[in-house]
This record gives sequence, C-alpha cells and structure tokens, in this order.
Amino acid sequence: MRLQIQDVYAGYGRLEVLHGVSVGVEPGSIAAVVGANGAGKTTLLRTVSGLLRASSGTVALGDRDVTRLDAESIAAAGLAHVPENRLVFPSLTVADNLTLGAWTRRRDKSALAQRRAQVVEYFPRLAERLGQPAGTLSGGEQQMLAVGRGLMARPSVLILDEPSLGLAPRVIREIFATLARLRSDEGLAILLVEQNVRAAFKIADRAYVMDRGSVLMEGEPTALLDDERVQQAYLGGGYVRVPPEPAEDGVPDCSPGTQATGADHRSETSRTTPGRLRADPARSRPPGR
Repeated sequence: MRLQIQDVYAGYGRLEVLHGVSVGVEPGSIAAVVGANGAGKTTLLRTVSGLLRASSGTVALGDRDVTRLDAESIAAAGLAHVPENRLVFPSLTVADNLTLGAWTRRRDKSALAQRRAQVVEYFPRLAERLGQPAGTLSGGEQQMLAVGRGLMARPSVLILDEPSLGLAPRVIREIFATLARLRSDEGLAILLVEQNVRAAFKIADRAYVMDRGSVLMEGEPTALLDDERVQQAYLGGGYVRVPPEPAEDGVPDCSPGTQATGADHRSETSRTTPGRLRADPARSRPPGR
C-alpha cells in the first residue's frame, strides 16, 4: 500500500510546524526523512498516524484519504507507528507487549499466535524473552520489541521515529538489516525518520531532507549525501566529509557518525570520528535568525 503525504501543514495550536510537506513511499520501499533537531520530522509522523490533525493537505493510504481519521482508525487501515524512545510497557511481559500491538486483530487468537511466531523470527532475541518484563530488556532489545509490536497488526505501512537513538552500532546494524528484510519479505512501505544519516541512507530507496518544517530536497540517498547543498543547508553549513574506516567484521558501518545535528551542535560534528561530516572552519558561518 502506498503512503502519500501531500502538501501537509500541521502544528500545535497557533504554532505551525509543517509547511506544505509532501512525501511519498511506494510498497516494498524505504523512504528516509532526515534533518536536524526541530526540522519537524516527529511532527510529520504524528500527523501521518493521526496523533496530530493536519490543518490542510492530505494523507492517503493507497486510494483512501485518512487525513481526518483518528489514530485508531488509521491503525486499522493498515499503518503502524513506532514512536521515538520505544515506549514499551515495562511491567508487562514481552509477549503481552506484542499482543497489544495486534489490538485491532485481537479477536482471531490463532492468527495472533501465528503472527507472533513470525515477528520473533525477525527478532530472535525476543523469542528467548517472551515471559520477561519488557522493562528488564536492554535498550536494543526494547527497540526490537517496539518494532515487533508495530508489526503484530500486519501493517502495510510502517513509520518509525529515530529507531537508532541511543543504540550501539552493532544493534543499529541488526535492526536496520531487519527493516531491509521487511521491505522485501512483506512488501511494506516504510517511512524512516532518522538523524543517523549513514545508517538510514544505506537502506533507503529515496530520501527527503527537512529543515524548519519544509522539504528542502529529495532524491536518491547517495546523491543527496554527496550534495554540497545538503551538507550546508541541513547540516548547518561548512562541512567536509571524513572517509569512514573499513568495518572490522565486514558489516557496513552504521555507527552514528554522520548525524544531522545542525549548526547549534558544531562542536560535536567537528570531531574527526569515522564517517562523520565535520565542520570546515573556512566555510562555516553563524546560523541565521
């Protein structure tokens, strides 16, 4: 099922955050949305999933306009939202957390059990911890649980907010490899919001660059990452590429080196860590007001 976001405006009360955002995700593909903090990425996902009402524009799942539907109705229509910071239910077991993800399909017990078995195949660590309280899992395992919970309802569209946040590089690689597998195995349309540019662009088929509530650029990830306008406009201006070091285990490096941190975080991006876009003092300039 295709996800189409067309000319969407949204915000909080009188504060408008999104200014005419348009993003499309085809079935069996991954679209990455990147940008600095405050670009409007989380607001975009909240608007798509019905947690926030768009003031104008449309959100469509396939041929169905879901712009005015509530979050529960949009979930029933085939969209799953994996929020930032995982938000698992810590006192409930892993199995119960997964079951809650299938709330819209809860009446079919046999189908629910079958789907849970499929989900833990994607995340084998969860199979070993089904009876364990979710709050005792590691951060990476909780993120796997959050994604697995989203998959329980058999969505056609999966949207994820910063799934790499706070995780070790090896866990990021594992989760992102699973997202790529879901794209091919289940034909999902996946909308991935990330600040870890390298990890997102390695698996994305298309990428969108957001800044201050608008889409500045879109295109193929490799082309955008090498585009000087991206390095200047959404990384805060004046950046040069530091080549990544080869991965020791032969697995592509998805460490959080290339981050969309913005001009206010230049001291962080100026470190010459592997694969990071760092500030070039000769070309840097203060952020605009």
